[in-house]
Amino acid sequence: MKLDFVQIRGFRNIDDLSIVPDAKLNIFLGENGSGKSSILEAIHYLGFTRSFRTSKHKNVIQHEQQSFTVFAQVDCDNTIYKLGLSRTVSDECLVSIDGLKSKSAVDLVSKLPVQIFTPQSSDLILGSPRLRRKYLDWLLFHVEQQFANKFAMYRRCLLQINASYKISSRAKGLDSFWTEQLAELGEDIRNLHESLMLSEFKAFIHYNLQVFLPEFSFDISYYKGWEKELNLKEAIDKNCVRDKKRGFVSVGPHKADLRIKIGGVLAHEILSRGQVRMLVAALQIAQAQYLKSKLQKSVVFLLDDIGAELDSSKQELFINSLLNTGSQLFVTAIDRKQLNYISNYQHKKLFHVEHGQVREEI
Repeated sequence: MKLDFVQIRGFRNIDDLSIVPDAKLNIFLGENGSGKSSILEAIHYLGFTRSFRTSKHKNVIQHEQQSFTVFAQVDCDNTIYKLGLSRTVSDECLVSIDGLKSKSAVDLVSKLPVQIFTPQSSDLILGSPRLRRKYLDWLLFHVEQQFANKFAMYRRCLLQINASYKISSRAKGLDSFWTEQLAELGEDIRNLHESLMLSEFKAFIHYNLQVFLPEFSFDISYYKGWEKELNLKEAIDKNCVRDKKRGFVSVGPHKADLRIKIGGVLAHEILSRGQVRMLVAALQIAQAQYLKSKLQKSVVFLLDDIGAELDSSKQELFINSLLNTGSQLFVTAIDRKQLNYISNYQHKKLFHVEHGQVREEI
């Protein structure tokens, strides 16, 4: 999966920009505010239909413009896709795949696996279980065709039941249809999560941890989101009275977690900030390795400010590991001094970014 061509219009300080990336390594150099991170942010929209910097889409639309547009030509094993996304100031999302218009984000993001590593990526370890669930769900979305539909149906059932709890908190029973649907779908999602953690994916994680943090022995486990000895229907029924008072279902795969410990202690309580970054790198490389192993698909990887709390040797190790999975990399830095190892790479392109304009170094 490679981006052969990228065009960005009306996006932050980028008026109209076109680049032809290298199939392996692309480096964008520029001062803070030059627009280099905005290029990665625009590509991120193609993989997620949202920004990694703001939740308000209108904030990325250039001043006095009504919309922004990101277009890319994607090469997937010699099959060419033309992908486009536009968002308007009224928050309308328009998707184009090979010239056909759509409003379905799923159709777009399924074509282009994109991941990102930023200084905020440490939140995967330091933040709430929701972020670790998203880490697993992203991979399942791309490798299991049934996952997206089951996940969407589960979310609809959950919203329906939560609404029922809020309206009739004193009711003795709950509509059995919604409960049974939620339990069945939740068990399916749990099975997919657990199957993933029993696959070679977990072996990839442990291998990468030995490479990046060999001084530690990690224990990785999956918590399904309810008591081990109960099935989900039993857990919902057991917690029903309490959950009605609270107004939400407190058990299910929406409460699952990926737990990473060292000697029985949560890893983030032992590791330094730099080591947490390396742990995140190891986890993200495992995603790319598994996707390549399972489907022979590669990832478009965005590395924004890779030098933050990673020394040069670890940066190079991270980049080498990703390139070994066939990933196409887009890396930002302020100047060459932050990437003093880039001369080691024969296949690469360097771009200088200033005031939203890009100049390729020849």
